[in-house]
Amino acid sequence: MSPFVGVCEELLTETELRELVEQLATTPSYYFLRWSHQVSGIVEKLPDDFPSPEGQMFNCDRELRWKCQSERYSVLVLSNTGEVPGFKSIIQDRIDIGESEKKNYWKTEQRPAYGYPSNETRFPRSLIYPESLDVRNTSPNQPKLAQRYFIAQPTATVHFVALTVERST
Repeated sequence: MSPFVGVCEELLTETELRELVEQLATTPSYYFLRWSHQVSGIVEKLPDDFPSPEGQMFNCDRELRWKCQSERYSVLVLSNTGEVPGFKSIIQDRIDIGESEKKNYWKTEQRPAYGYPSNETRFPRSLIYPESLDVRNTSPNQPKLAQRYFIAQPTATVHFVALTVERST
């Protein structure tokens, strides 16, 4: 499949956002939620106080990002498995490139990502990671935290860096 970067065609209500997140979640999926006064850390389940004003859900296939605008949510998807129904490509309206170039506009590269150990002093509090996610890339049997670069092929510019999960082999 080809990489896809798109925005939801409409702003979503809280209920619609929850339904979308649940629809696009695969196993394993992880969440990182942000409020003005705290972050959730990386968690395996949506908390009771979902939705947060900003956040993301990520798994092996895609990252879904949302942000509150007034009382509705704008949503961006970074997919490695092709187009996602209900989302419009962010390059769809570009008139300076042809249709075949639009289909092959994005390429991706995946690299390991590393979480900080709990004794790291860069942060005022330890970041939360679920035990099921290998954030130090040391366990061969657990899903590993990774990052996926979305690169525009015509310019070789990295436009997005998405969190992702590498399945254990």
